[in-house]
Amino acid sequence: MNLSAAEARARLARARVARLATADASGHPHVVPVTFAVESPDGTAGGDRLYIAIDHKPKTTTNLKRLRNIRENPAVSLLADYYEEDWTALWWARVDGRAMVVPADAAEGQRPLDLLAAKYPQYRERRPAGPVIVIRVTRWSGWAGAKPG
Repeated sequence: MNLSAAEARARLARARVARLATADASGHPHVVPVTFAVESPDGTAGGDRLYIAIDHKPKTTTNLKRLRNIRENPAVSLLADYYEEDWTALWWARVDGRAMVVPADAAEGQRPLDLLAAKYPQYRERRPAGPVIVIRVTRWSGWAGAKPG
């Protein structure tokens, strides 16, 4: 069954990991797993934002493809899903939006880091120093099998 925007948002917000899809200026896709936090600053789904921090986990470079892609093409999607052998329990939730990269030390980077630290103990222990990806949501969608999830 198709999920309402509110149910897709709730399922995605509860997920611990999702996949961020970006594309460069020529449309070549790039997908990476990410941790994230969801916020509704005005209390409505229409004001939703998602935050992803570039953290301290080892990376070969700080010039990450996802950041370059967002600067070239701000259209992004984020997908979370649940799988088990009982296919009636399957679900996925996706958000589409427009992303921008904000320096973590900028004023608008602090609230996202607070939300990420509230969700992930690893970020409370070691706050991310890298930039923050801010996604302004344009659409929520999803699907779920027959079993409530």
